Amino acid sequence: SLFHPKALARGHRRHLSLHRHRERGKEGQVLHRSKRGWVWNQFFVIEEYTGPDPVLVGRLHSDVDSGNGNIKYILSGEGAGTIFVIDDKTGNIHATKTLDREEQAQYTLTAQAVDRDTNKPLEPPSEFIVKVQDINDNPPEFLHGPYYARVAEMSNVGTSVIKVTATDADDPTYGNSARLVYSILQGQPYFSVEPQTGIIRTALPNMDREARQEYDVLIQAKDMGGHMGGLSGTTQVKITLTDVNDNPPKFAQGVYAMAVSEDKVPGEEVGRLKARDPDQAENGLVDYRILEGDGMNLFEITKDSETQEAVIKLKKTVDFETKRSYTLKVEASNTHIDSRFAAWGPYKDTTIVKISVEDADEPPTFMAPGYNFEVEENAPAGTLVGRVHAKDTDIMNNPIRYMIPRYTDLEEFFTINTEDGIIKTTRPLDREAQAWHNISVSATEIGGHHQDAKVRVNIKVKDVNDNAPEFAAQNEVLVCENVSPGKLIETVSATDKDEMAHRQHFHFSLAPEVANNHSFSLKDNRDSTASIFVIRKGFSRMTQDVYHLPIEINDNGVPPMSSTNTLIIRVCSCDSKDTILSCNVEPFILSAGLSTGALIAILACIVILLAIVVLFVALRRQKKEPLIVFEEEDIRENIITYDDEGGGEEDTEAFDIATLQNPDGANGFLPRKDIKPELQYPMCPGLRPIGNSVDVDDFIKTRISDADNDPTAPPYDSIQIYGYEGRGSIAGSLSSLESVTTDSDLDYDYLQSWGPRFKKLADLYGTKDSADDNS
Repeated sequence: SLFHPKALARGHRRHLSLHRHRERGKEGQVLHRSKRGWVWNQFFVIEEYTGPDPVLVGRLHSDVDSGNGNIKYILSGEGAGTIFVIDDKTGNIHATKTLDREEQAQYTLTAQAVDRDTNKPLEPPSEFIVKVQDINDNPPEFLHGPYYARVAEMSNVGTSVIKVTATDADDPTYGNSARLVYSILQGQPYFSVEPQTGIIRTALPNMDREARQEYDVLIQAKDMGGHMGGLSGTTQVKITLTDVNDNPPKFAQGVYAMAVSEDKVPGEEVGRLKARDPDQAENGLVDYRILEGDGMNLFEITKDSETQEAVIKLKKTVDFETKRSYTLKVEASNTHIDSRFAAWGPYKDTTIVKISVEDADEPPTFMAPGYNFEVEENAPAGTLVGRVHAKDTDIMNNPIRYMIPRYTDLEEFFTINTEDGIIKTTRPLDREAQAWHNISVSATEIGGHHQDAKVRVNIKVKDVNDNAPEFAAQNEVLVCENVSPGKLIETVSATDKDEMAHRQHFHFSLAPEVANNHSFSLKDNRDSTASIFVIRKGFSRMTQDVYHLPIEINDNGVPPMSSTNTLIIRVCSCDSKDTILSCNVEPFILSAGLSTGALIAILACIVILLAIVVLFVALRRQKKEPLIVFEEEDIRENIITYDDEGGGEEDTEAFDIATLQNPDGANGFLPRKDIKPELQYPMCPGLRPIGNSVDVDDFIKTRISDADNDPTAPPYDSIQIYGYEGRGSIAGSLSSLESVTTDSDLDYDYLQSWGPRFKKLADLYGTKDSADDNS
């Protein structure tokens, strides 16, 4: 039989009642069960059964069933009729399909016995359960794999890395189908796993990330407690070792060689070196410093944060001729140190850097940053000023060539010897014109790379007393005719273009030729001024209006210089209060303002202008031929109007009043000289002749009427018509259009006599014509 023994025993031997009598209370009532007519129990069926016949789950039987076939068994509930079927006569229940506990572990069914004929229930319905019994048909599974874990390098043995967990779909409460055991298939001897918990731990000490960083571990979970016949599942675990600072920095070389040229400027890079540290991130950061060496003051060290290299730079300039090599001791150390591994130190390393200085072709060097020389003014050409000196600092020690750049000595006052640097003058110097000369001197190596050095040379021109003193101001002195004897009329002072030495002053005295004059006297004030006094009275402008008083001035320099300056004293008429009324100052003004040549030039210009005006007036007054011939002239015929742009000089007869006196013009048509009419029209009828009337108003009205009715007259509302440009001016045309293609036949010689204002025109035209005529 496929029934469970316990299930069968209970199904065939026990009669259970579905009704219970409740407890009647505390008055001695007893409990009893009413008799039940079902024979039933909890049934079991094994999952995954694949036999040829349906599995007998159990049998239902009612006490009222006498076996005559009058009772019908009905099954309802989960899976009734599909999974579970019942024989309505015998009450046997069979499973028609293979059951899977992992899909549904139990089914709840309801059984009932009814009369076969009437379908009336013979007993109340009863529930029972069919449980699916588990078998080991599901392997363990790692639902969260693969796993990734990290653990620090150099960790102690047994350090927990990660916990892996597998699940088994089988029933954990029945048998060993879901009891799992973990084991490591790959990753030994570095890691291990706890069989019951699945915790992975380190198994080897001092695992070094720098040697190996990643590990692939394979973990297996097996059910049935790991015994034979159990199912298993695996998962991958990728374990990465994280970095710790367990390695010191290390220089690849014990000695590094570098070179720097002597022409490099401070701040330029000399070279680079790097200490290798296999650690990562902040554990691999390295700091550098110079510990010692003879180049500590000339070189400095910095770090490139991107490449972690030490950069050695020039701190001060080096000189190949002074020192050719330097040595530095450089240390590299870790920035961050792990205290757990401090005993493994020291976390630093040192190396030696040897720096050689390379020779460069440097420009010459002057022995002084600048030169100051002095030379006396008026010294003859070739006077020695001074000497500049430069030398080649290179090993070659090439000779030097000197020169003065011309832009610093434009007038070439000085010259320099190209070989020895001696500067001399080229001509005498004048301190009063230029007291200082600031020039430059350049030095170049012969055979070098044409590099030059320049130096400033300041040359002071020393003063020599070569200028005589003179009056500070050239003013006239005005005195009254009635001036009193002994009166101070002027205080004179002097200036000197030379430098005034200490204690040097000017001395004044009258010139010998006027020393004994009876009009004026001079007193030297001994403070570089002198006072002029009047020593007589009775000056008269009529007798003499101007006095010239020569005064000798001495500067007592070395050598002393003196000059005679004339003081002009003018006599003026004054009133009783010594107020000047009149002075003959015109000659003074002319002499002070204009020279004789300028006055002559002004007068000549005035004469020429007057001549031009006279000529122009004469030309304008020449008589012109009138347009209309009259028998007699009138004094009023020269009335001229200029309110039109008619025919040049012909406009002098613009309005000839003589027409008013012409009886022929009033009686008939007047012939015009400028146009010729094609037809001759008779005078219009109805117009009576007008005699020699003096009524101008009537005469004008008549002429206007004639003009209006004259078909041959141009349409001008004027008494007289100007439809032509006249005969032209006697000056001819000023246009140069005809001279483009033909030679001009005009004579321009008259331009020579028109004065300096027409000199340019005379040169352009008169000379050419004269030349043509001569040819």
